[in-house]
Amino acid sequence: MPTAWFGILIVGFVAGVLSGMFGIGGGVVIVPVLIIFLEFSTTQATSTSLAALLMPVAIFAVLEYHRKKLIDVRAAALIALGLLITSWVGASIAIALPGDILKQVYGAFLLYMSWRFIEPRQVYFIWQAKRTGIEPPAVKATNITAPPNTSPIVPLGIGLVAGIASGMFGIGGGAVIVPALVGFFNYDQKLAVGTSLGALLLPVGLPGVLRYGAEGLLDIPVALLMAVGLVMGAFFGARIALGLPSKTVKQLYGVFLVFVALRFIFG
Repeated sequence: MPTAWFGILIVGFVAGVLSGMFGIGGGVVIVPVLIIFLEFSTTQATSTSLAALLMPVAIFAVLEYHRKKLIDVRAAALIALGLLITSWVGASIAIALPGDILKQVYGAFLLYMSWRFIEPRQVYFIWQAKRTGIEPPAVKATNITAPPNTSPIVPLGIGLVAGIASGMFGIGGGAVIVPALVGFFNYDQKLAVGTSLGALLLPVGLPGVLRYGAEGLLDIPVALLMAVGLVMGAFFGARIALGLPSKTVKQLYGVFLVFVALRFIFG
């Protein structure tokens, strides 16, 4: 049993590192591990992951991003509100649907977003340039390092969609928030990550956790141990990401999503 608890702590730490790097809650690591190695059902793994993320696990990472002025506080607050409103809806959907369908839908979504992050067309142009000596076509720099002046409806809408995904998949919502901010609203990658972590700092998944708890699907000891690992790992993940170029972080995130997506689609 001590070995199992240590393993859970390590999983939480790894999930925390990825959380700090990519602005995710960590559920994309926690949920598959609970299913594969601890034989949790999909809904049990989702609920336990969501419960772990109720703790302010990214507090040190958020402080790092805030120190670098890489959090859009207004957007983070509105996204958090959206998450709070709809996480219960996502949990209800997850309880009603078969687990395999849930995993495949989630995997397909992540596969699509990974394509947007890796930008394989641009990678191909760079490879061709190195091979032939011809400069690749210039790419217009659209990412911005300052928060854009968008309507409050935009971040609130992102939060509403992310809340459903959070409740369904136990992911915290960052796998929706970051791609939306970067891919659709031209946020700089690091600004999007910091804003996502800021939105996830509050216990926005509480309605979803209560919904799962009413069905007897929570494992509180595992969730608490995961949360401890997440707190420790998120700080280190933030330090790694802040030391890398935004484009590199963006492409690493895309590669990471490919592996997670394939795992969920093919099992």
